[in-house]
Amino acid sequence: MITNERQYKMTRANAEKFKAAIAGFDAAKREDAGIHPTFIEAELGGLSSQLEDLENELAEYETLQSLEAPVIRVDQLSDLAEGLIAARIASGLSQRELAERMGLKQQQIQRYEAEKYAGASLSRLIEISDALGIKLRNEILVPYAPETFDGIIRKLMQTGLEP
Repeated sequence: MITNERQYKMTRANAEKFKAAIAGFDAAKREDAGIHPTFIEAELGGLSSQLEDLENELAEYETLQSLEAPVIRVDQLSDLAEGLIAARIASGLSQRELAERMGLKQQQIQRYEAEKYAGASLSRLIEISDALGIKLRNEILVPYAPETFDGIIRKLMQTGLEP
């Protein structure tokens, strides 16, 4: 995930290099050099795959920057870090601006985001969400526990009620 303009520019430059490498790819020359066609195809496929990954990252960053009042889906608690990063980008805030809002140094926000907030406490995550002005609206889905269900059925039967 691209988290700042510097990474965006570097990713854009890398994508251009991959485009140039694909455009200049000379399969016939490699085959003449004795390279098996399967390896040539794999090499070109690898270049194309890497370019696709970079273009997807660029598109994701550009989409986040262009959204007005976006809803960023977070399906699991483990997705929260990327959700906070996406919310910062969609809010139009740089890492420096978020740091200023929180009274921190930019490097601290960079570190948090690079580590996907692994070292941040729950209270720090709450401070970050407050500084971003985001609202979390989701449900906690409790997995079905058969033993709990059986216990409820037994209680109903003990009271004389039909399940």
